[in-house]
Amino acid sequence: MAASSASPASPSSAAPGAPSRVTPGAAPPGGPRVPPQAGGPATAPSPDGAGAAARPRLGELRLSAFAGHRGSRLPLGEFTLLAGPSGGGKTTALRAYEALARLAAGSELGEVFPDPVSLVPDRARPDAQRRRGFRIGCTSVGPAGPVRLDLAVQAEPELRVVGERLTARGVVLFQTALRDPGRRAVQAAWHTAGQAPVTRAPLPDDRLGTALLPLRVAGKTDGQRHVLAAAEQTLVALRSVFACDPRSGGMRAPVPIGAGRLLGDCGNLADVLWRTRAECGRRHAQFVDAARVGCTGPVADVRAEPGPGGTVRGLLDRGDGTFTEFVRLGDGELRYLALALVLLTGAGVLEVEDPVGEVPDALRTLTVLADGFDRGLDVRQRRELARLAVRTAAGGHIRCVGAVSDAGWAAGAEGVTVVHLEP
Repeated sequence: MAASSASPASPSSAAPGAPSRVTPGAAPPGGPRVPPQAGGPATAPSPDGAGAAARPRLGELRLSAFAGHRGSRLPLGEFTLLAGPSGGGKTTALRAYEALARLAAGSELGEVFPDPVSLVPDRARPDAQRRRGFRIGCTSVGPAGPVRLDLAVQAEPELRVVGERLTARGVVLFQTALRDPGRRAVQAAWHTAGQAPVTRAPLPDDRLGTALLPLRVAGKTDGQRHVLAAAEQTLVALRSVFACDPRSGGMRAPVPIGAGRLLGDCGNLADVLWRTRAECGRRHAQFVDAARVGCTGPVADVRAEPGPGGTVRGLLDRGDGTFTEFVRLGDGELRYLALALVLLTGAGVLEVEDPVGEVPDALRTLTVLADGFDRGLDVRQRRELARLAVRTAAGGHIRCVGAVSDAGWAAGAEGVTVVHLEP
């Protein structure tokens, strides 16, 4: 699949800094190489006022060789819609984004890719050692400037990282390669710009090396600080991802009162409403305003009421003494309510895997990955959710990437980036 709004690059001709010469499942020829910066040692960037204020974020997702994608480059905005027919690779793209986020948060390769062989492109041929794999990457934007991360993963005969590269401003700051297939490690090298221009060390082959750099790089030289700035920007941009696909069936039944953190299927929506309605009156009022737009009939409030056995159920308050339980709402109304709540809340309410305390709130940006964003929704509901997403993104706290079958209803809408995926 390819994104029609971007210029696809074939796996053999990716831009500098990508592991373009790495056949999936093989190490880059010659092992890791970190070239010196032209004109002298690299220095940590001095962000200007605008750069310092900008929160790190992803500007592009690359699927060089991942499942049905070959050379796909997906530009990402504050609110991005991946549009295309069934089988066009929308869900696959969201999976790749989520995978990079989980790796950035420190998850092991096997946890992130439980079925790695299914992600190997169909026409990928094994090399002489019967190795095959896949390649993904991204570009983060922030105070350190554009920073590219490219990752090559071997899927068979065993799952492992075989190549990783971190590039900023034309300088390869960090790179790994599988030098000895018999060892469960990759050879890593990162920019130092001190007495030794490059530092080399083995790193585990089951984790993202970039996520380990803040623990391994001392930050004593300009080169090391440059590496740390690029790595930390990439990690902050990737972390705090909430992947959701609301399932209306689970929202209808009463649910146990729990921690009040919304799950990916939004089945515990009533429990979260029980919490959020009491915690933040301003946000709840905005949520009720959104419910008036997307739900049929008058809406005075959206409430949760306790029931027997420590459960809670959701309902709409019609304002005249009449209440409509969630069990009587349509699938589209429930999905709409769930997505509206997601867009109006934050990481403290959503079940986000990222350890929240590790990233300061001033830098944190939550990215919502919404599969089937338009499923079961009418045009009115889609447009209202898009308005909420754009308005929320303007504050810098939440971004959204949604998969839709058709984005014609969003054509020309301000603040919406539409990427068309074609089989």
